[in-house]
Amino acid sequence: MEQKNGSSFTGFVLLGFSDRPQLELVLFVVLLIFYLFTLLGNTTIIALSHLDPHLQTPMYFFLSNLSFLDLCYTTSTVPQLLVHLGGEDKSISFGGCVAQLFISLGLGCTECILLGVMAFDRYAAICRPLHYTVVMHPRLCALMASASWVIGFANSSLQTVLIFIVPRCGRNKIDHFLCEIPPLLKLACVDTTVYESEMFFVSVMILLIPVALITFSYGRVVRAVLRIKSSAGQRKAFGTCGSHITVVSLFYGTAIYAYLQPSNNYSQDHGKFVSLFYTIVTPMVNPVIYTLRNKDVTGAMRKMIFRGHDSR
Repeated sequence: MEQKNGSSFTGFVLLGFSDRPQLELVLFVVLLIFYLFTLLGNTTIIALSHLDPHLQTPMYFFLSNLSFLDLCYTTSTVPQLLVHLGGEDKSISFGGCVAQLFISLGLGCTECILLGVMAFDRYAAICRPLHYTVVMHPRLCALMASASWVIGFANSSLQTVLIFIVPRCGRNKIDHFLCEIPPLLKLACVDTTVYESEMFFVSVMILLIPVALITFSYGRVVRAVLRIKSSAGQRKAFGTCGSHITVVSLFYGTAIYAYLQPSNNYSQDHGKFVSLFYTIVTPMVNPVIYTLRNKDVTGAMRKMIFRGHDSR
């Protein structure tokens, strides 16, 4: 560590939870278990969506995109965090920090947009059932999913360039466990008001435009569901939307806390635990939320298990 803190080291030191060494071992075990469950759950969703013909619909197409995104997001941050928690070396190269910020921010922005697209899919399914297959054509679904990825990473490119041109005057100790915009801004040795204003504006656009689409979509969905005469039909309609609303609440709640609060109110300790939540907890619980009360997915899982058992 001493050598890496010297003038020859051009990277960064991620302080993480080094001020709480008794917590590091506990976090290592918990995060490792969570990460393995994240890999298992999201890989299962992707596999089922591709292997079961009944799940080859727009809803599960977008859900498999979300699961792939969550796999990439956790893998871009958690393995390195586990290495840092299990050892003394907390360093990350300059290129590694740039790559981590670019990838994690791009995936986070993509998820914001993708959740809005998924809300529109539920609106089309419930409010326009007779035209659903026409509206949510496979080509349109692929276009909307691709646009989510392109816009997410285009925004990440801009934000990453802006954050790393801010002068740091040799400061390289990041009070966080990953390279993220708020703690990186804390390293600046100049006034960052202009940078913060630009990043706040972009964050508002990326977060609130999808929220507006989600609000509009579910406002129309609620009206349509209330017009359904049978209680069974209402339960089924609300059931397909309830999972998505839960995921949206978890993701947007933590993202808004992290990126839309004034920098002078930003608490490093709170920021670390909020980041832990949307880095590992949300991607782990997403498959559980979507499959817990979903008969299509649980049925597909049973068929796959029995098929594997019968082949023996």
